[in-house]
Amino acid sequence: MKLYTMLERIGFRPLAALLYKVEVNGADRIPDGPVILVANHESVFDPWILALATPRPVRYMAKAELWKHRLVGAAMESFGAFPVERGTGDTTALTRAAELLRQGNVLGIFPQGTSRQGVQRPYHRGAARLAMSEGASLVPVGLVGTRRLPRPWGTRRTVINVCEPIRVDQARPTVAAAKTLTAELERQINRAARLDPAE
Repeated sequence: MKLYTMLERIGFRPLAALLYKVEVNGADRIPDGPVILVANHESVFDPWILALATPRPVRYMAKAELWKHRLVGAAMESFGAFPVERGTGDTTALTRAAELLRQGNVLGIFPQGTSRQGVQRPYHRGAARLAMSEGASLVPVGLVGTRRLPRPWGTRRTVINVCEPIRVDQARPTVAAAKTLTAELERQINRAARLDPAE
């Protein structure tokens, strides 16, 4: 978290928002306490953009392959990220995520798992299961315009649309409940990201 803290102290957040013309709508909807920000995933830049939605540090799971490169892994940890073995139900990563929520942290999760275009990207149920097991609020977030991150001082805008939080009571996660909650997250995120064809 050292690098994250240093960037916050030098005012990187408002500078980045200014340079890349980032518009944040609904930031005041993010509640205190344990929160999971759940967003669509269109670009490798999405974690940095999503972090601009709140002054609180956002902790991310990142693919474990990044830790194969020592310097990259060290940089990721400086930003507060931790590794997850994708597609394996990584219990170590899930335990770490649960611990962070119990400490009142903000987690950022991209349930599609990848930003690759042209492949099936169904929403996974991990965020919903974590919210239920820990009683954490889920906040759907729609990211608009991140697929091609604009150049500094360019004309294109990037928009972060924060939806109303979904309060989740602590309970034993079930497949049916997680599916229902994940479907609601997907519906709200698609609308906020302007990906809903009906909108």
